[in-house]
Amino acid sequence: MPIEKCREDDLEAIVLLEKNVMPSPWTQEDFEYELFHNPFAHLFVFKKEKEVIGYIDVWIMYEQAQIASIAVEKRYQSQGYGAKLLQYALDVMNDDVETISLEVRKSNHKAIALYQKYGFLIQAVRPDYYQDNHEDAYLMTKRREKE
Repeated sequence: MPIEKCREDDLEAIVLLEKNVMPSPWTQEDFEYELFHNPFAHLFVFKKEKEVIGYIDVWIMYEQAQIASIAVEKRYQSQGYGAKLLQYALDVMNDDVETISLEVRKSNHKAIALYQKYGFLIQAVRPDYYQDNHEDAYLMTKRREKE
């Protein structure tokens, strides 16, 4: 399986990926906190031929979950890898999770379309959410169907 739990030796690749694709990248310390200290964080990497090409960080907090961050290397974007990461995260959530949320830049139309394809709905606008350019974010949520 190309998607697996993040390990300490994946962190350098994630930080580099983050710097290449995110306008306000997380730091090495941010990812170390997620991996080693945040009890709610579940960090997964997508590997292609042992190279980290994407990751997703999901916080699972009892009946709620949040997609804290998701990214795919630029040369692999628009090829379905983000969808595979998102689906993997949704699949590994325990049955107690009822609602999943995330924030996304209002200008990130590709990501918004992906999230809507997976049943996320825009619930609110978070004004001035991003520090780098003060762009607003959409708060999107998805309710899980109980089987």
